Amino acid sequence: MTTTVLVVDDEALLRTAFTALIEAEQDLQVVGQAADGEQAVALAALMSPDVVVMDVRMPVMDGIEATRQITSAGTADTDSPRVLILTTFDLDEHVFDALRAGASGFALKSRPLDELLSAIRVVADGDALLAPSVTRRLIAHFSSGRRAPTEARRDVGELTDREREVLALVARGLSNSELAQTLHVTLPTVKTHVSRILAKLGARDRSQLVIIAYEAGLVAVP
Repeated sequence: MTTTVLVVDDEALLRTAFTALIEAEQDLQVVGQAADGEQAVALAALMSPDVVVMDVRMPVMDGIEATRQITSAGTADTDSPRVLILTTFDLDEHVFDALRAGASGFALKSRPLDELLSAIRVVADGDALLAPSVTRRLIAHFSSGRRAPTEARRDVGELTDREREVLALVARGLSNSELAQTLHVTLPTVKTHVSRILAKLGARDRSQLVIIAYEAGLVAVP
């Protein structure tokens, strides 16, 4: 099955490089390119890509607002594209704004280009993707005194003890395979737990589960 991709970056050289890299893969196909967020929103509506590779800092409309509009455009019959945010900066405001806007992944341009391919596949499969430096900043942000909103506490309270345990491990960045090993259960069992947690919390994907877990104080921070 081919994963369709929309590449969004205001630098033509980077768009060309990303496109060439992606197009060389048999399971990935670039269906469009955009130079700013406004173009991205329009092309996403027109092309319905599986994944949007999105720059953050762009003219006309930045990647955060474009992500918000793209991810909110889904209907009961059609899922909106998943967004992988690419940026040179791993500043807190970009992390939280991107994730709250509906992004499914956040990776740094400073990493080798080949890692972009695996990142696209991870996001297309419905998993969250955070660069290690971004995860450290996420933890530091919540350890600096942020407290959980009442709504987040109430949502997590609807989970079973086992589901709360799974959610806490997801927030620490464990994959499904690692969850299965840690909990001594099968992979299908893990997937069932994660699916039920997503449904109960009304979360789009694992990136939103990470936010909910930290905001609810479910994960202890150093």
